[in-house]
Amino acid sequence: MSTSTSTLPPAGKTGFQLPRWAGSFGVQIIAALIVGLGLGLLAKYTGSTKDMPNGLGATLQTIGSSYVSLLQTAVVPLIFTAVVSSISNLREVSNAAKLAWNTLLWFAITSLIAVLIGIGLGILLQPGTNTGITGEGSEPAKVGTWWAFLIGLFPKNFLGLGAASTVAETGAVTTAVSFNVLQILVIAIAVGVAALKVGKAAEPFLALNASALAVIQKVLWWIIRIAPLGTVGLIGNAVAVYGWDTIGSLGRFTFAIYVGLALVIFGVYPALVRSHGLSVKQYFSGVWPAVQLAFVSRSSVGTLPLTQRVTERSLGVPRAYASFAVPLGATTKMDGCAAIYPAIAAIFVAQFFGVQLDLSQYLLIALVSVLGSAATAGTTGAVVMLTLTLSTLGLPLAGVGLLLAVDPILDMGRTAVNVAGQALVPTIVARRHGILDEALYNAPRNGTPFVDDSEDTAAGDALVLQDAKA
Repeated sequence: MSTSTSTLPPAGKTGFQLPRWAGSFGVQIIAALIVGLGLGLLAKYTGSTKDMPNGLGATLQTIGSSYVSLLQTAVVPLIFTAVVSSISNLREVSNAAKLAWNTLLWFAITSLIAVLIGIGLGILLQPGTNTGITGEGSEPAKVGTWWAFLIGLFPKNFLGLGAASTVAETGAVTTAVSFNVLQILVIAIAVGVAALKVGKAAEPFLALNASALAVIQKVLWWIIRIAPLGTVGLIGNAVAVYGWDTIGSLGRFTFAIYVGLALVIFGVYPALVRSHGLSVKQYFSGVWPAVQLAFVSRSSVGTLPLTQRVTERSLGVPRAYASFAVPLGATTKMDGCAAIYPAIAAIFVAQFFGVQLDLSQYLLIALVSVLGSAATAGTTGAVVMLTLTLSTLGLPLAGVGLLLAVDPILDMGRTAVNVAGQALVPTIVARRHGILDEALYNAPRNGTPFVDDSEDTAAGDALVLQDAKA
C-alpha cells in the first residue's frame, strides 16, 4: 500500500503568488515608468500629437490628467484641515514660533545654495551663446510682479477659489475652477489662530476638523495606492506629446538645468542630511515615492498629499509640525522652479541678447530667487518666476518665449527637486529641535513609501513636541 504526500498549498494560500518585491510601491512606480515610456513612444510613432491624439494618446492623456485631478481635488481640504489641526496641536509647545522661523530660515538657506549653483553653471556653461536660434520669441501672457504677489495674499473668498471662462470658436463656454494655495494657507492659519483665541468654545470645531482630516487622509491613501496607474498615463502622455527631440538647439540650456538639479538633489541635499547625523539612504528611500510622482506629474501641489505623507510616515517628522511645514513648503520652497531655473534662464536670456551682467545683477538674481519663491504660489511657477526675475533685471521678457519649447521636459526635473526639498527642510528642522522620530526614520521601508495606517503616529505627536528643545 503506497502513501501519497499532499502538495496542496497551506490554507489561505493560493498556488501562485507574486514575488514579495513585486508588491513594493517603488518597484510598481518604476515598472509604471517603463510601461508609460513604451506606450508613449508607441503613441508618438503611430501619429499621435498634442492637438490630434490617436486612441492610445488620448487614453494616456485622460488617465494622466484624471489622476492629477484626483490629487488636486484633495489639496484644498487637506491643507485647510491639516494646518488648522497643526496649529491646535502646537498650542502647548513653547517654541512653536521658533519652529516656524527655523523652517523659513532653512527654506532661504537651501534656496540660496541652489541659486548660487544655477548662477555658477550659467557663467561656466554659457547656455545662451551659439544657440543657432533666430528671432526674439514672444512675450508671455502672464508676468510675475511683486505687486501681484502682495495682492494675491488676500483671499477673494473663504476657500481661495477662482473661476475663469473661455469661449471656443463654436460658441461653447468652458469654465475652469482654480485655487490659490497661498491664500488657502493664509485662511487656514487665520482660522487656526482664531480657534485658539476662542478657547473652550472652539473645542467642538477642532474635534470636527480633526475627524475631517482623518477621513481626508484615508481617501488620500486610496488615491496614492493607484499612483502607478496614474504614472503610466502621465509619463506616456509626456513622451507622446513632447518626446525628447524637442530639445534641439536648446540642448546646452537643458543640460545646464539638469546638471544644476542633479547637483542639488544628489549633492546638496545628501550633504545636509549627513551633516545632521542622518542616513542619506533612509532619506532617499523615504522621499523617493514623492519625487517619482512629482517627476511624472509636474505638479508640486498635486504631489503635496504624498509629500506630506512620506515626510510624516517615512522621515519621522511629527504630524503636528509636518502638516504645517510641508504645505508651507509647497508654496514657498521651490529650489527647482524658483532658484536653479530662473538663475540659469536669466543668464541664458542675457547672453542670447548680448547683455552683459555685472556683479550687482548676479546678486539681484540671488535676492529675487530667495525672496520671490512665494510669488509663484498657485500659478505656473517657473514661468512666472522667470518673468519676475527678468523684469527685475530689466532683461527682455521676449526671452521667455525662446524657452517654452523645452519647458515641459525641464518641468519634470524641476518639480522633483521642489518636492525633495519640501520634505528635506522639515526633517532637518525636526532633527535640530530634537522632535524627529529617528526610530521611524531609520525603520526598514518594507517596499512601501510609509508605514501602514495601523501604525498611526498622531497620538504621540503632542508628547514628542512637548519634549522639543528650546
